[in-house]
Amino acid sequence: MNHETEPIRNAASLGIPKMLLLGLQHMFAMFGATILVPILVNNYFEGEGLSIQVTLICAGIGTLFFHVCSKLKVPAFLGSSFAFLGGFSTVANLDSGIFSDMTMGEKLPYACGGIVVAGLLYLLLALIIKFAGIKKVMRFLPPVVTGPIIICIGLSLAPSAIANASANWILALTALAVIIVFNIWGKGMFRIIPILLGVVISYSVALIMNACGLTNPDGSVILDFTNVAAASFVGIPPFELCKFDLTAILVMAPIALATMMEHIGDMSAISATVGENFIENPGLHRTLAGDGLATSFSALVGGPANTTYGENTGVLELSKVYDPNVIRIAAVYAIILSFLPKFSEIISSLPAAIIGGVSFMLYGMISAIGIRNVVENHVDFTKSRNLIIAAVILVCGLGFSNGLTFTIGTTAITLTGLAIAAIAGILLNAILPGKDYTFGEDPGADASRGVDMNPIKKEKAR
Repeated sequence: MNHETEPIRNAASLGIPKMLLLGLQHMFAMFGATILVPILVNNYFEGEGLSIQVTLICAGIGTLFFHVCSKLKVPAFLGSSFAFLGGFSTVANLDSGIFSDMTMGEKLPYACGGIVVAGLLYLLLALIIKFAGIKKVMRFLPPVVTGPIIICIGLSLAPSAIANASANWILALTALAVIIVFNIWGKGMFRIIPILLGVVISYSVALIMNACGLTNPDGSVILDFTNVAAASFVGIPPFELCKFDLTAILVMAPIALATMMEHIGDMSAISATVGENFIENPGLHRTLAGDGLATSFSALVGGPANTTYGENTGVLELSKVYDPNVIRIAAVYAIILSFLPKFSEIISSLPAAIIGGVSFMLYGMISAIGIRNVVENHVDFTKSRNLIIAAVILVCGLGFSNGLTFTIGTTAITLTGLAIAAIAGILLNAILPGKDYTFGEDPGADASRGVDMNPIKKEKAR
């Protein structure tokens, strides 16, 4: 068999050693982005945020759970979702009601509780799709609504990227430059892991600068290994049960609107890459249910939301190995790493400036995806209704930077800017006359949104 041209659907034919290496490749592809989420959240919660150990084990178990729900057919890896970063930041800054006297560590379980509810919304959409059909569902979520909401998610996080990068612009720009270089000019595996390379290379620069006695502009040390020295080599992940509060739920739950769209897009992309229609078999309702349950389980024990990873779809395209067993090997690797605390502390020592440099790319990419969502679906902004919907969503999403707090009975409730934007967009789209989008009329646009029911199989390389 020519492995360069023929896809491999049964990796066992390659032998166990090669399967293990292929699994390692998938693990590296997801690793940089997956661990970056708890690092960023820790910054929001002043060091009392998510655990890297818990994040890794939840990614591994969540992936295996997703595979069970999807009948072991879909070669997808579930890693940490960046879409909920804005929600974490908002919960960290809550200072009214029950949150007024809480420490950062006490607020975190409530953020996770909101994610549990967000994950359960996946199950609701899965049921609706199963019984009503995807065409009826997508009528309420046209690109003029989903695109601007996704744009708001990225732009609302932009200030934190600048704040982190300003701690040391040399390290921040080094990380950003490495990511750009490998993403544009990288070859093979290097092009698939630009974020991980950006972190590793800029961290190496930080080590050199620290060894030379250099400090950050404010006089603080560049690297602090105190916690690394104190950590043990082996340990159980520090699980923490979530807690529930209506304000935190209203912060986190609306973000599921964007992540569910992301999931549908990823399923279409994987279907097109592998040449099998996973939206039809095992069915979008099954993959949504698996993703949602994995997310709720992760948050239940103190982990971040999970989402299907495009990085691993890129590995599928590169390797031409489509066997889901390889993905499951990567999941096992993630679980093993979660029991190595010293390794986690080394990663936690990552300077804030490097996080800022990486965030430049990640946060901008989130907004760029929203722009692409609007452009590729031919949203006509010469129509007043579309301008009104997009304008209201953008102003609400970015203008209500501190959210909107009101009291019902004795309970103080805060709607975030994103929640207000999502509610306003959906309502305006339903109320205003006219429409610019009908599912099924433009297969090309539907495919770009991830709702193409007949993915085009790629031709084999010659």
